[in-house]
Amino acid sequence: MSKNLYVGNLSWSTTEDEVRAAFEAFGEVTSVKLIEDRETGRPRGFGFVEMDDAGAREAIAALDGKEFGGRNLKVNESKPREERPRW
Repeated sequence: MSKNLYVGNLSWSTTEDEVRAAFEAFGEVTSVKLIEDRETGRPRGFGFVEMDDAGAREAIAALDGKEFGGRNLKVNESKPREERPRW
């Protein structure tokens, strides 16, 4: 079983490969997706990491609040996206 983790407060220069390397220290990473602004294509400073359940718990404990790329990461289990009205 895998877990989807939210990773926030990323530096805009952080790459998916850098995030993958940091999380692979704790378990098998299935996917990494850094979110970009739809209009500008610039990074938005957060993303998602999908990885094995045990590794996910270890990664949250080890990386949440830790310095990464000059910023303190926010790492937790992601929550389902809430439906928002389209304007």
